[in-house]
Amino acid sequence: MATDTPSSRPRRPAARLSFDPVAQPWEAASQGLSPVDPRLLTPESLRRVLTAPPSWTPEPPFEADLRYPGRDGPPVEAAVLIPLVAYPDGVRVMLTQRAAHLHDHAGQISFPGGRIETWDASPVAAALREAQEETGLGGDFIEVLGSLPPYHTTTGFTVTPVTGLVRPGFTLAPDAFEVAEVFEVPLAFLADPANHRLHRALLPDGRARHFYSMPWHDRFIWGATAAMLRNFYHLLRSANPG
Repeated sequence: MATDTPSSRPRRPAARLSFDPVAQPWEAASQGLSPVDPRLLTPESLRRVLTAPPSWTPEPPFEADLRYPGRDGPPVEAAVLIPLVAYPDGVRVMLTQRAAHLHDHAGQISFPGGRIETWDASPVAAALREAQEETGLGGDFIEVLGSLPPYHTTTGFTVTPVTGLVRPGFTLAPDAFEVAEVFEVPLAFLADPANHRLHRALLPDGRARHFYSMPWHDRFIWGATAAMLRNFYHLLRSANPG
């Protein structure tokens, strides 16, 4: 999730981690859960499920009120795109590796997206605009399917995840200032809770912070991005493949 786009809002203090997420102890987060039925991971089924989602219950954010210093007060509204690239051999989720120098979420893996600006007509418009600015993915390749409930982060953002089915054939042009790399992960991998981990990190003040991760080869997907993917898993799992 990019949040360094020029804005009229005053800049808040940088949120710097006090721990190495990769090094934190973890346990499996798959107890009592099963993978999403593969029949729900096709473009046709995703379109059906996401345009008219079934009743489902998202997981609440871990310690939503545990804010970084200087990040209290009203949250900043943001939106991200969950790009579901529909290849013939399976759907893949497009993610970005954020540049290491950025003010917010530096170096982390995120969905393309960022702050909702005053000129954005809606969270969907903001997600599409940010996706094109960050990666070069044009809106003419994206079929918007729907949105997930807003997710509240410890860095003081309220993020609306927008799902979009992406038609192959696009050419990417990542913004080198914001994006170090763009890559894709099979949706089937992310939709299998056997690949979900729950971590516990001890903060300097003695409190514990919990977060999910979904490591993919040498990519460490964690934090808000992993939490939103976890909720996406719950949404898909709640559907009946028919």
